[in-house]
Amino acid sequence: MAHSAKRQDRRHWPVRRFTLAAQPPEDLSGETTAEERLEMMWPLALDAWTLAGLPLPDYTRGAAPVRLVAAAAGSPAVEP
Repeated sequence: MAHSAKRQDRRHWPVRRFTLAAQPPEDLSGETTAEERLEMMWPLALDAWTLAGLPLPDYTRGAAPVRLVAAAAGSPAVEP
């Protein structure tokens, strides 16, 4: 892609500018949908697997490795 074409593409990027004192909170759940947050994390996940030098897992969701941990006393219950 030519330099000018890249520049044209960047004109449509969603960019927000804040002063340091006016930054939005790190919890984006009030400003974004779950789908938008998943879209944000997917490139990070790909980069992490690449940097680790590991292939992306190819197991089904039902076969995903999980570990159950008992909740601490007083913590809110999470329903499956």
